[in-house]
Amino acid sequence: MATMSIRTNDERKYSFEGFCDSIGITVTSAVNMFMTACLRENRIPFEIKADPFWSEENQERLRVSLEHAKQGKLTKHEISEVI
Repeated sequence: MATMSIRTNDERKYSFEGFCDSIGITVTSAVNMFMTACLRENRIPFEIKADPFWSEENQERLRVSLEHAKQGKLTKHEISEVI
């Protein structure tokens, strides 16, 4: 049996331990399940993609919106109009 060591921040470690506990498995079991899925599927078993919030297109939209806000050019909407 081999031993692995990883580095992560404290908050993520404790949150993950709590999550694993809440579903009734150990961190070791969760990591072994992940490794088994990677090897079985020959890939990371979930999609990894960039957060669209950080895309250049969205950042430009945010810059324009911020400029409009600074210039008082925003339009007020009722919540029923948005939904």
